[in-house]
Amino acid sequence: MSHNRNLKYLIQNRIVYRSDPKNDQPTEVYPWGYYFEDGTYECYSLFNSKAKITSYKSLKWHLLVLWYLNPQLDFDKFASISNFIADKSNGFTTFTPSADVISNITSDINKTDLEKPPKNRRRKVIFKDNTGLTTSEKLKIVGSIIGKNKKATEEDIYDAMICIHELDQKITITKIAKFLNVTTRTIYRSITDDLNEIKAKLNNEKIQRSKLRKV
Repeated sequence: MSHNRNLKYLIQNRIVYRSDPKNDQPTEVYPWGYYFEDGTYECYSLFNSKAKITSYKSLKWHLLVLWYLNPQLDFDKFASISNFIADKSNGFTTFTPSADVISNITSDINKTDLEKPPKNRRRKVIFKDNTGLTTSEKLKIVGSIIGKNKKATEEDIYDAMICIHELDQKITITKIAKFLNVTTRTIYRSITDDLNEIKAKLNNEKIQRSKLRKV
């Protein structure tokens, strides 16, 4: 799903923006994808949901991942792609940074050691490309697998929030608890400030989308 992003530009320039785990071995392998009981940090899947880039920190992380996944790029090409991603009209961000800001971000990234993977969130369920599954079907699979644990790790809560967001629903503690088949008390006990910040950003993005539909 492109979600109004101009992914054609990345495809035409042969830019890799998704990478499945290479070293971590899945606990279970299914026709639709993989399940990692302890999670994996090796899955990078940019621009695969409705969530857009809403902050400078997030923009820098996305560009760093692109730099890491595409070692064939020279700096001039990377800078060009960074400017394209940062341009709000191309559908990747909710804002357009100044040229100076982008220049500073790309210069910092250029100094980064490519041998060290960018920080990433741990994922438990990874779907293969072109599974033919609808968003609703994917959500049922994620819920059925993660919900078996009767607990709520940070990774579980994050996956639940992304799934609820994909349904174009407001993310609430009650909905997260229902998705994971645990009590709301369990969610309150496990949710972190970082996850609460992500929750707020996703909900705000939903509000902005709703406003645009009414225009």
